[in-house]
Amino acid sequence: METAPALETAINEWHASVNDGDPERSRRAVGDPIVVLGPRGAGPITPEEFAEWVARSGIRLVPRSWHPVSEHLMVVEEDASWPGSEAPTRVATVFRVSGTRVTASLRLPDLTSALELAHICRAMAATE
Repeated sequence: METAPALETAINEWHASVNDGDPERSRRAVGDPIVVLGPRGAGPITPEEFAEWVARSGIRLVPRSWHPVSEHLMVVEEDASWPGSEAPTRVATVFRVSGTRVTASLRLPDLTSALELAHICRAMAATE
């Protein structure tokens, strides 16, 4: 599947803003709301809450592989690290993009789980 440049551009900007730890840039990179999923919870949050998480967590997510699912969905396998971590942890994130912003960031523990969730999300959207 060929991916739309806007999809990749939005996800690249999301990664850059998170990895720079830049709250203002992070706020601009996401939709209002952004739906998140991670080890500490799931649900919609505001761009301000997302920016606070970026500043507080200190996380870095280095993309390793890209897996397009649809025009608006992409799974990205990443190496995640946090302040004080000895080695990166491999994770995968389902991204949904609308326009130029990431509107969902669903982090899962592995690529298989992320791809399964992305395909379920695509199937649900197709039947609305």
